[in-house]
Amino acid sequence: MPSMNMVQALNSAMDVMLTRDPNVLIFGEDVGFYGGVFRVTEGLQKKHGMQRVFDTPIAEGGMLAVAVGMGAYGLRPVVEVQFADYIYPATDQLISEAARLRYRSAGEFWAPITVRAPCGGGIFGGQTHSQSPEAIFTHVCGLKTVIPSNPYDAKGLLISAIEDDDPVVFFEPKRLYNGPFDGHPDRPARSWAQHRQSEVPEGYYAIPLGQAAIVRPGAAVTILAYGTMVHVALAGAEEAGVDAEVIDLRTLLPLDIDTITASVAKTGRCVIAHEATRTSGFGAELAALVQERCFYHLEAPIVRVTGWDTPYPHVFEWEYFPGPKRVADGIRQAMAE
Repeated sequence: MPSMNMVQALNSAMDVMLTRDPNVLIFGEDVGFYGGVFRVTEGLQKKHGMQRVFDTPIAEGGMLAVAVGMGAYGLRPVVEVQFADYIYPATDQLISEAARLRYRSAGEFWAPITVRAPCGGGIFGGQTHSQSPEAIFTHVCGLKTVIPSNPYDAKGLLISAIEDDDPVVFFEPKRLYNGPFDGHPDRPARSWAQHRQSEVPEGYYAIPLGQAAIVRPGAAVTILAYGTMVHVALAGAEEAGVDAEVIDLRTLLPLDIDTITASVAKTGRCVIAHEATRTSGFGAELAALVQERCFYHLEAPIVRVTGWDTPYPHVFEWEYFPGPKRVADGIRQAMAE
């Protein structure tokens, strides 16, 4: 199998689906001729034509409004929002229209839309190019939310998202596009080339939504993470020297609660790590679910390791980012109780 970085894997997923299904379309700001700001759609317009892959004005609300109409008439649009920070103008269309269409039409219409959005920090993008707004969309019934952590998962999950008959918000951690990142900015950047999950089949394969992956088996504590924080959690577990089980959620909604509860029931302790701000972040929902289902198994309070309740600072990027030291401290806190 060829080795791919996440950009190449996502590009391959869209290429496969454009080839397999004539109803698949890709559009967004600069996705056509330019190939996207991160080059994720590079070459797709040249191969599949301007009617299948095309550029739009800078109007996220309009892009999603068009996508809702397309989906209702049988197309499968894949819309790229250039940065997750700019998805907010489209939230009315996503939440009030796309997510409700199947319900309000009694199943007569639906919205098979995939919205791709690069998210997270680690590239010195400042407060308007570093946000992680996933919790907003997990609050909305009718939407599905996906965040991959590696190239293999990224391709399989994106194919499943495009094939899904309901709207999917597909967040792509931009810090992971070209290589895994363990949260140590002072160390040389790594590529995906030597990582086992960079081996990506060139053809079609799908990873079902709603299935988490145990990326590090362990018996002492369960760490729940997704996106970039999966790699940071692995580094934090090594630094803490604890036999931690690390679970990559992969999809936040639908959530693989069975894998989570089985792990916490085994370890008796739980640490939740995400890059987004702490208050009302998705970690709060995870903590509530674990407490409800694993109360009699828990040996210590659930610990959250998250971003701070501030805008993402440009100068103090790494003071905000929940790196491996903070994850290791969270593990030690869970073990000390």
